[in-house]
Amino acid sequence: MTSPNTPSRLKMLNNTVSLILCLLVLSAFASAQGHLITFNAPGAGTGSGQGTQTIASNSSGTVVGYYIDSNGAFHAFLREPSGTIVTGNVPGAGTGSGQGTLAYSINGTGAIGGYYADSSGVFHGFLRSSSGSITEFEAPGSGTSAGTGTIAANINSSNTVAGEYIDGSDVFHGFVRASNGTVTTYDVTGAGTGGGQGTFTGGADCINTAGDVVGDYVDASGVLHGYVRAANGTITTFDAPGAGTGSGQGTESSGINDSGLIIGESIDSNGAFHGFVRASNGTITTFDAPGAGTAGGQGTEPENVNASGVLVGQYLDSNGVNHGFQRNANGTIATGNVPGAGTGSGQGTIPFTNTSSGTIGGYYVDSNGVDHGFLLIP
Repeated sequence: MTSPNTPSRLKMLNNTVSLILCLLVLSAFASAQGHLITFNAPGAGTGSGQGTQTIASNSSGTVVGYYIDSNGAFHAFLREPSGTIVTGNVPGAGTGSGQGTLAYSINGTGAIGGYYADSSGVFHGFLRSSSGSITEFEAPGSGTSAGTGTIAANINSSNTVAGEYIDGSDVFHGFVRASNGTVTTYDVTGAGTGGGQGTFTGGADCINTAGDVVGDYVDASGVLHGYVRAANGTITTFDAPGAGTGSGQGTESSGINDSGLIIGESIDSNGAFHGFVRASNGTITTFDAPGAGTAGGQGTEPENVNASGVLVGQYLDSNGVNHGFQRNANGTIATGNVPGAGTGSGQGTIPFTNTSSGTIGGYYVDSNGVDHGFLLIP
């Protein structure tokens, strides 16, 4: 997933007819038969731009994300494998539109990394332990005005948290917070120093067990380039074949697994997205999901990669509708949609996470523009 900006009643599809329909539509996502669960976090709004967004999951089947209430405020949620949904906010989180708490990543022990926006619109990072205790933190140099601050968006098995911070000049910088609380900041060589430029990390899937972090940087001309930062601080930059060289074009990284496989998308000279997979030896393979549009703002956007090299994401067709896809390690691609997903521009199915067991999580946008969480379990 690209740089993060932005989680009712549990609804299980027990009806046999509905289940069969779901499997027919979505079985292409999974290598084994499974079942689809759709859900809404308690308190989620029901208006356009509101609802529930599933962002990350762990191997036990716990998922986290956030929901947007009827006032436009964000609240974190955790859904346990049993279906129980726990919601909450970090003390100090604002309650106005665009404010609140966003859970963005979860590790195998249940620790969560995320951030919140306070009543002044300033971002602050947090780490929630598996026991529920919350530690707030700021990256050194973080700004203190609206739209600036610390955005924590990734956590690994060692409770190392990675993300980005925005300084008082609206420039972005990367950071890594060790489990002992030490925060190390960094900038990729070549990153621009103007507003909206700098060093970004992706979210939810952009740090692996070894502590390698991936993201992208925006240079002084507004062009994006991918990078991987090793745990020892060494940074390697790269550009995907076909990436454009104009402002708003280039290469974005959105995930890395423990084998060092990196995924992301390139933005071509027309503004269209194309998926890529970068092997640990640096070889980059590009691909497009069947049906992906080729105009600006359309195309293929990988979001998450699991330990086996299977990745999921979304593609936008020529009408701007979102559809889910899964790309297997051998390069075969399957596509699908959640029943109930809208078919208009800005609507559709958006897979955001997949686990080693093959579970896919994400959200869909219905015909009224409302978000709903989903899980496809093999």
